[in-house]
Amino acid sequence: MEFRAFEPGIEVLGQTVWTIVDAFDLFKRIPSRILVEEGLGQLGDDDVVRLEPAGWYSQEAWLRAFQRIADSVGESKLYGIGLRIPENAKFPPHIKTIEDAIASVDIAYHMNHRKAGEVMFDPATGARLEGIGHYGYAKLGSRSIQSVCANPYACSFDRGILTTMARRFERGATIAHDDTRPCRRRGDDECTYVISW
Repeated sequence: MEFRAFEPGIEVLGQTVWTIVDAFDLFKRIPSRILVEEGLGQLGDDDVVRLEPAGWYSQEAWLRAFQRIADSVGESKLYGIGLRIPENAKFPPHIKTIEDAIASVDIAYHMNHRKAGEVMFDPATGARLEGIGHYGYAKLGSRSIQSVCANPYACSFDRGILTTMARRFERGATIAHDDTRPCRRRGDDECTYVISW
């Protein structure tokens, strides 16, 4: 289900939280006000939120901000925020192909969240802490990947992330939501996307 944390107390890296503001281009006051009202950051003199890039912020508050943006501006803006995540969040450095890109989304997802003060991905061991769900990766054929996204974020947000990551390496890639499978917009716990090129 969209906008509902799987566990209380999870935190999101500040540079990732900033993506909401970054996606609004010239209208940064709109998301800034929402973030501050949800307890994320402080307003600057220019009415734009100030977030500490290396700081950690409540995932539950961030999800409430997402829901407010969806309710007031629309789902298409969540897609736009998802498109900007790869520019703002931490990603592993080894990405060279579309397969690497899609497979790395789950690693990056865990790198940008922490639980009980511990970052949820350990690069030394490859271990991931549970509590936020996953971005799946399964090869369907030589030019097709399935990603089952089981997390508390919005369906359209995830489509945006997958679109940017896929098109970095295959400009003509298509990302299709599999409407025959469960969908978080319908109250399910996951959505499935097929990435083809």
